[in-house]
Amino acid sequence: LKLWNKYRVSNIPSLIFIDASTGKVVCRNGLLVIRDDPEGLEFPWGPKPFSEVVAGPLLRNNGQTLDSSALEGSHVGVYFSAHWCPPCRSLTRVLVESYRKIKEAGQKFEILFVSADRSEDSFKQYFSEMPWVAVPYADEARRSRLNRLYGIQGIPTLIVLDSKGDVITRQGRVEVLNDIECREFPWHPKPVLELTDSNAVQLNEGPCLVLFVDSEDDGESEAAKQLIQPIAEKIIAKYKAKEEEAPLLFFVAGEDDMTDSLRDYTNLPEAAPLLTILDMSARAKYVMDVEEITPEIVEAFVSDFLADKLKPEPI
Repeated sequence: LKLWNKYRVSNIPSLIFIDASTGKVVCRNGLLVIRDDPEGLEFPWGPKPFSEVVAGPLLRNNGQTLDSSALEGSHVGVYFSAHWCPPCRSLTRVLVESYRKIKEAGQKFEILFVSADRSEDSFKQYFSEMPWVAVPYADEARRSRLNRLYGIQGIPTLIVLDSKGDVITRQGRVEVLNDIECREFPWHPKPVLELTDSNAVQLNEGPCLVLFVDSEDDGESEAAKQLIQPIAEKIIAKYKAKEEEAPLLFFVAGEDDMTDSLRDYTNLPEAAPLLTILDMSARAKYVMDVEEITPEIVEAFVSDFLADKLKPEPI
């Protein structure tokens, strides 16, 4: 379970290659590697720059082509999606409007559609709704390399890159749905998120610290964010320095139907404030029910969890 959490595995089979001398991830989508390179000619399959992986002609839905070098200097959303997937179609409708607003605001932004459609006809039908560019459907090798580069495990997925091709966020889907007016573009990750219907899916990606508060008290949620943010920033910075993903996501949850459902599902008490760590993949929870939540209490709780000193309760 520690390995599942460390590598954020959400489905099986999953094959992840690491460098044993450093422990760093070489490739998250090893199944595609062994399918695309059965002779091991590209071993050790280390990550390549986006510009190298995407290199080649791109399409517009009017049939025009352009070279991938046209993406240079722009923020890029790499959009893994398919027409057969209902959540994909829903996101595409929102994303079209977001794309328009960002472009009208004068931002240098492009979206690259990487299709997971099951036929070229489906690809063409779906792509006809999109105002951005796509990897040609026939170029299966390049589509596969992009899937490998970002370790795509499900769709829809929107990876947002900066103008140098480095990842800003892997949670573009959540950001687009939470920021309809695109005021926070290019959506640099926040250390602490307010738990909402649209980002609750992230609870399944690994252990999450969730601080439940009484949202009827004005300012309670914001005060809770400010309380745990320095701790979240410290953890994120520590693992970023090791080029690893942080072992915890951080949330503040108010009182609403979605939060009530989460409490019911995880069998949590109705207390507020309530400090928890929820590990959905391990079906485990860690609960600290105290009258007052202080930074010292949160930091000790997180430290004990990371040191395996806490005893889990079943979900």
